[in-house]
Amino acid sequence: VSAQKANFTPQGITNLLWAMAKLVDNGHEQTPELNKAVAALLPHVKVHKDKFNALGIASLLWAMAKLVDNRQKRTPELNESVAALLPHVSAQKANFTPQGIANLLWAMAKLVDKGQERTPGLKQTVAALLSHVSTQKDQFIPQHIANLLWAMAKLVDNGQEQTPELNKAVAALLPFVNAQKDQFNAQGITNLLWAMAKLVDKGLKRTPQLKEALATLLPFVNAQKGNFTLQEIANLLWATAKLVDKGLERTPQFKEAVTTLLPFVNAQKDNFKPQEIANLLWAMAKLVDSGQERTPEFNEAVAALLRHVNTQKANFKPQEIANLLWATAKLVDSGQERTPEFNEAVAALLRHVNKQKANFKPQEIANLLWATAKLGEFVELNVVTSMFESLVYRISENPQLSQQDILMSLWGVMVCCARLSLDSNNNNWLEKHMDDLFTRLENTFLDNEEDQRIIAMAASWLGRACPFVPHYQTIMSKRQSDFHDQLQSCFPSLQIEEEKSLNSLPPVDLLLPDHNMVIEVQGPSHYVSGDFNTRNGSTLLKIALLQKAGFEVIEIP
Repeated sequence: VSAQKANFTPQGITNLLWAMAKLVDNGHEQTPELNKAVAALLPHVKVHKDKFNALGIASLLWAMAKLVDNRQKRTPELNESVAALLPHVSAQKANFTPQGIANLLWAMAKLVDKGQERTPGLKQTVAALLSHVSTQKDQFIPQHIANLLWAMAKLVDNGQEQTPELNKAVAALLPFVNAQKDQFNAQGITNLLWAMAKLVDKGLKRTPQLKEALATLLPFVNAQKGNFTLQEIANLLWATAKLVDKGLERTPQFKEAVTTLLPFVNAQKDNFKPQEIANLLWAMAKLVDSGQERTPEFNEAVAALLRHVNTQKANFKPQEIANLLWATAKLVDSGQERTPEFNEAVAALLRHVNKQKANFKPQEIANLLWATAKLGEFVELNVVTSMFESLVYRISENPQLSQQDILMSLWGVMVCCARLSLDSNNNNWLEKHMDDLFTRLENTFLDNEEDQRIIAMAASWLGRACPFVPHYQTIMSKRQSDFHDQLQSCFPSLQIEEEKSLNSLPPVDLLLPDHNMVIEVQGPSHYVSGDFNTRNGSTLLKIALLQKAGFEVIEIP
């Protein structure tokens, strides 16, 4: 190939690059000879750019995307070849077959996912192709439908705007998911569910067509269960968790799909890559947070993955570290036992936070602050302090934080302030950040009760006016009632008020107003993993706020 490189016709160049990509896709090693042959041909793509027909353009761009997907370096020659071909996609747009359109959109998505810049030329190419998806909608085979929806989701995940053309293309394809349901293979089912979850996560409306497509696909997870690869199992559990997080109902089919996948996590535990481990633990935590029962299979899968967090600790990216710590905190919230595997996983992740501190995005920092705060006394105070010192200023300085990120960060900062306060340490440096975050939220509309409570607690801490009075549910536990009765019988004249909200704070169990004293009867939910010893972030914050307001607080585990 290298020796004859100047003598190949445009079709010959196309066929050769397509063949090499197909060989690599089926397991052929990228040997020096193969890489040399690819490098020899790429400059000739640019030279012959005006001579490729529609099929040739689609085959070449597919081949380059497939090679890059299999770790081919994005050399200047490869980038130039892509740039040379893109204008010809728009020029030839009316000549592409349905397969060509599907292959091209898949190639665009894959190249962007592997670092290709979204130039005006690439955006124009995508726009030109999207308009043809709707017109050709009834000619796509199942594989094309899966690849197209995957490509659109991947483009959106990498910054593509959800334009009317994109939304129209998605809407055009969804009815065909239902019509072709029996013909999707395991990879197609995975790509479709992943794509729908990603599009919904990025703002796609949950239309009746989307819900119908999901309902159609979920039973096939069980039917195809023996055919999914490791990556597909991880993607499917991520997708189900994300869909539930965005309001999808946990139907019997949904529950069955999750139940089907869990045993495979445990069986394949030694083979998952770091990204898959992170996605799986995030998914487990999100599913539990949305009502998933902690079955023996679920607990076994979590335990199997936690062991691998420690062994893979050096290979996690910043986003994965943030997601994993968020997941561990959520799992603890739902009753996760503090096993040796769990303890080691959290310790291993925390060590890597400071090492990677410059690489976390604002949303990831918000997740980290929330998670370490949630774990309360489980994380040593000096570890929490060093983490917050290295991360909080980057949140305060960022003007583009979402409201949810600011709320998570504010709550995390308050818990850290509470810990320092309870330990008689100086927390003035953190209070300044708390004040900045509160100021950014005080004039915003918050309809979520939990968010309103965070603002009320911050206002109480800072001595600022609270813009509203939060509503709290009052629940009397049997332990609390029993203790009240015992105390009253010992001191008949003692005035005791129950479930009293002070300073717009969460209601206290028992208030002794004559003595400015609060008694909190702390059930297992106030402690990490219910151990009656290690207080969680919420408990620490409530106690510190009450003390700051001038009350003596007595805790009874």
